[in-house]
Amino acid sequence: MEQENLQVLGQKQLAPNIYQIDLTGAMLGKIQQPGQFLHLKPQASDLLLRRPISIARYDTVQKTASLIYRVEGAGTKGFTTLKAGDVLDTLGPLGHGFPVDNVTAKENIFVIGGGIGIPPLYELTRQLTKRGANVYVFLGYASAQVMYYQAEFAALTPHLAISTDDGSYGQQGHVGQLFMAALAKIQPDAVYACGAKGLLQMVDGTFHDHPRAYVSLESRMACGIGACYGCVTHLQNDPTGTQSKKICDQGPVFHTGEVVI
Repeated sequence: MEQENLQVLGQKQLAPNIYQIDLTGAMLGKIQQPGQFLHLKPQASDLLLRRPISIARYDTVQKTASLIYRVEGAGTKGFTTLKAGDVLDTLGPLGHGFPVDNVTAKENIFVIGGGIGIPPLYELTRQLTKRGANVYVFLGYASAQVMYYQAEFAALTPHLAISTDDGSYGQQGHVGQLFMAALAKIQPDAVYACGAKGLLQMVDGTFHDHPRAYVSLESRMACGIGACYGCVTHLQNDPTGTQSKKICDQGPVFHTGEVVI
């Protein structure tokens, strides 16, 4: 983990309140797994806590990365003012991401995401397809208006299914309906998911005992490096309810069946 003023290469709006910011800096050459995140310092001096933003795409040789974030308050709103040449005070790369080293060619892989949980799944899908896996991607959005990166995912895999809550694009309903329908025909060798709590609970329940199923949790964070214990989650197999893991440095990716969602 390092602290560095990353340089902004550019920024664009992808959908209402959703932006992609492209960065460069030495620390980006040290990213090890898709699913890791960067801890960004807000522009305003009165905002003390950093904002954890997942990495959507990275190139460790060029030392570049793209982050996708949603504006939810003053901190993330301030990020939208950044332009090429500006710098962003950053801690990273942080957390344990999605393990991909044991994925082999021809394996069937499920990648499941919803809303602002989708960004880290793009780099994950890129790496899985490079390894020759058959990657089935299931993405859920609230509506067609807030969709993003569907073309980018479609360029990686022919197995892309999309749902929207209002039926304005793809299948109407929850993204869980998509992967459950596929599950009737395909038994995945590995499963990866990131999204809202309800989606992750469904994935955790469906693949609770799967040896290679993983979920990425979101949480408000303070330090982001495991020192403050501000983002803990309890273990499922602990009857005392006293054991926990920190989402920031022991996660954000966990095995299904491991932690309480």
